[in-house]
Amino acid sequence: MTEHVIEHVDILIIGAGPVGMTLHLALAAGGRKSLLIDRRPLQAQQTDPRALALSHGARQLLEQINSWPTRAATPIETIHISQKDGFGRTLIDHQEYALPALGYVVRYRDLAGALAANLAADAVLAEAEILDITPDDGGVTVALRHAGQLRTIQTKLLVHAEGTPGDDPAVKVSDYEQHAVICEVTPTPGHNKRAWERFTPDGPLALLPLGDQYSIVFTLPPAKADAVMAMDDDAFIAALQTQFGQRMRFAKPGKRSRFPLFLRLRDTLVKGNEVWIGNTAQTLHPVSGQGFNLGIRDAWQLSENLLKNGVDRGSLERYAASRRLDRRGSAFFTDQIVRTFSNDFGPLKLARGLGLFALDICPPARHFVAKRMIWGARAWP
Repeated sequence: MTEHVIEHVDILIIGAGPVGMTLHLALAAGGRKSLLIDRRPLQAQQTDPRALALSHGARQLLEQINSWPTRAATPIETIHISQKDGFGRTLIDHQEYALPALGYVVRYRDLAGALAANLAADAVLAEAEILDITPDDGGVTVALRHAGQLRTIQTKLLVHAEGTPGDDPAVKVSDYEQHAVICEVTPTPGHNKRAWERFTPDGPLALLPLGDQYSIVFTLPPAKADAVMAMDDDAFIAALQTQFGQRMRFAKPGKRSRFPLFLRLRDTLVKGNEVWIGNTAQTLHPVSGQGFNLGIRDAWQLSENLLKNGVDRGSLERYAASRRLDRRGSAFFTDQIVRTFSNDFGPLKLARGLGLFALDICPPARHFVAKRMIWGARAWP
């Protein structure tokens, strides 16, 4: 009879997406070992259709683990913020902050590939099915099936980084009743490294420069999203043009995808010897591109905490407390933007226009918003 072997790992990370890989590589750079497990094959990330808006702050962190995809990243030098059929606009320019760019647009697959290129051959158990998770005083025991074999792993710390949580009573969910339709289109004239955030009564419309194209995040109520997904290319371009206006023309739309939008916030980031980071800790509306950058900051701050203090429950609680301002502030920031701008109420439209105008003529207020987008809570004194 074969004896069942229990494996021991200091830090086990569920989820080998960009946030999980960032944590693993940051720990490795500090001499701390961890093991990644994922239910998918790593190459599955190469089929992800999304483009990611990464802040300059995220670039600074990823460069420290040699995982910045330089050739695949399109810089955002200016951001134009306005509202449809209303006055007021704000322009944010990278030159005001002595930065090469305010942010960058990268395809998910390119960022995942840049991170995966730095992984050791034995860093990931891919296509692993988790059967059971059992916390105990010494850590956490994980039972899983991998390559047709049952395996048991005992770990001092289990990090959940596997993505958007399903039904979990620890996660508060707010439905925006909006869907994001995403695709790439070709602009005329060229984008000149400018991103656009255009607020409409249906929801925000974002145009993110990506190569020679724009990556479009077209936010709509579900029924309108159904209609847009069913349109032929010409009708889709016409609908996009109506929503954006006539400042440029669009053509050659790529394949469209869609996903519903929710605000999800986990009440407690730490429970015993388990910790939640990235989308499994919080999922935000894509307006202003805060969610993924927040996940990168989660991973980085957790790695710094573990490298300095080790796996200690007290230090984990301090980590959770240290993330409160950034994650709550980011959630409040994006939530209030969506709720304030996604309507056609006349007095509120006037107030929004005045607010955009004030941001444009008041550098300290504009700098506060810009730095919050670039560096998160680190930008706050």
